[in-house]
Amino acid sequence: MGFLPIYVPRELLHAQGVLPVGLMGGRPDLEIIKGDAYYQSYICHLPRSTIELGLNGSYDALDGLIFPAICDVIRNLSGMWQMLFPKVLVHYLDVPQNFDPAIGGAFYRRDLESLSQALAARGARPLTADALRQSIALYNENRRLVRELYALRRREPWKVPTHELYVVLRAALVVPVEESTPMFADYLALTSADRSRRPQDQARVLVTGSFCEQPPLALIKTLERAGCYIVDDDFVQVHRFIRSDIPVDGDPLQSIVNALLTDAVASPTRYIADEVKGADLNQRATDSGAEGVLFCAPSFCDPALLDQPMAVRAVERTAIPWTAFKYAENNGQFQVIREQAGTFADSIKLWSGA
Repeated sequence: MGFLPIYVPRELLHAQGVLPVGLMGGRPDLEIIKGDAYYQSYICHLPRSTIELGLNGSYDALDGLIFPAICDVIRNLSGMWQMLFPKVLVHYLDVPQNFDPAIGGAFYRRDLESLSQALAARGARPLTADALRQSIALYNENRRLVRELYALRRREPWKVPTHELYVVLRAALVVPVEESTPMFADYLALTSADRSRRPQDQARVLVTGSFCEQPPLALIKTLERAGCYIVDDDFVQVHRFIRSDIPVDGDPLQSIVNALLTDAVASPTRYIADEVKGADLNQRATDSGAEGVLFCAPSFCDPALLDQPMAVRAVERTAIPWTAFKYAENNGQFQVIREQAGTFADSIKLWSGA
C-alpha cells in the first residue's frame, strides 16, 4: 500500500502483512505531461507528479493508496485516483481535528477500523491485537533510532550531513521495517564513530515548511554548501510524526489512536486548539541550538504558507533571525537560493554574536 505524506499508522498495515510504501512525488528529471492536464497551475507540484507516476505505470505494483488528510488538494487527489484506477484500494485517512478521545478519538478509531477491514477484504491478514503489538514494538525501535540520528546531528551536525540523512530516511520508506531498522542502526554506528569529518564554521539553521512535498536532494546540498548546518527539519516527517514510543500494553489500536491525539508533532495540518501558534517552532529552535530559521515551503502549499506569517511573528518575538524562500520538487536550478542562504548564514556568523 502506497501512502502520501505526512503520516499513516504503518503499524496497522504491517500487522496485517501489508508493506507500507511512502510515495514522495516525482523528481527533477520527471517530465510532467499527463499530470498537468488534471490540475490547475496554481497548486503544488506533488499531486501532478503523483498522477503522472500513476499513469506511466510507476505505481502498478501497488495494491492501493492511502491519502492522509493534509489539504483540499490531497482530498481531491484521492477522489481522482478512484476514478483513474478503480481496481485498486483507495482510502482517504481523515484524521481528526478534535482531540477529545470521546469525539476525535472515536472518529479516528472508526477510520482505522474501516481501513483494516478494507485491507482484509483485499487479501491482507485480519487484524489481531497480538500482531499489532508486535508491529508497534518494531516501529518504536525504528523511531527511536531516527530520534538518535536527529540528536546526533544536533550535537555534531558535521557528522550527519542532512543530504545523507535525507537519503536514508527516503530509502526507509520503501523497505520493510525489519530492513530499515538495521539500516538506521548501521548508519548511526558509522556516523557516531567517524573521526574524519571535522566541524566547520557554519551557521546552525532550522528548516521548516517542507513536511509534505519534499525538496529536491540538490536543494538540501545547496543549503549545506551555502554555509548552513541543518540541525532540525520536517523532512520525511512520517518517521517522527509520533514523538515517542507507543505503549504496547492494553488495547493496541487505542494506543495508536491516543498517540495521534496526544503525542503528534505540531504541524500546520493540525489544529492547535488553545496552544500558541509558533511556540513549538521556537522550542525546536532552542532545543536544536539553531541560530536562524529557514522557512522553506513548496510553492502553493496552503498549510505551510498560510501558517508562515504566524510562525514568523513567533520567531521574531524571540529575536531569531529568519529568511524564506519557496521551491518545487522538480526544481533544477538553485543559484538564487544558494545566494540567499549564503548571505543569511554569513549575516548570522558576522552580526548575530554567534
